[in-house]
Amino acid sequence: MVAEEGKVLLDWEALEIGETFPVYEYKIQKENIEQFREGVMDEGASFPTISHKVDVRQYDKKYTDSGSVNARCSFFCYNPPIPGKKLFVTAWIADKYLKRGKNYIVTEAVTVDEDGRLIDRVITHEMKQPGEVGKKWG
Repeated sequence: MVAEEGKVLLDWEALEIGETFPVYEYKIQKENIEQFREGVMDEGASFPTISHKVDVRQYDKKYTDSGSVNARCSFFCYNPPIPGKKLFVTAWIADKYLKRGKNYIVTEAVTVDEDGRLIDRVITHEMKQPGEVGKKWG
């Protein structure tokens, strides 16, 4: 496998737990929340899982690998975002482990707003051998 231009080919052995990715910053707008509420058909719904949009995105911006399978995600929602406030999402490699001969990477991301309010957190476990899926049923 060859790394895509501007990316690093993943070396699972060399991957450092604690590696932090650049902070992703954006401003949530009232329209974003209204679209979300319409999509979930709940006029009073909060806007959860903001950090989930970034946790593996920042990883994918840096690394090339053979793909992955989402093995598990945990979402923790603390405060709804306030329209017009800047949001800052920090993502990092929280862990890596070998299970049944397969490599896993755990990314974690946390969102806070410009006032320091904790919005949400997501922890994602990804198996880095997508070709292994379905073999036990094959």
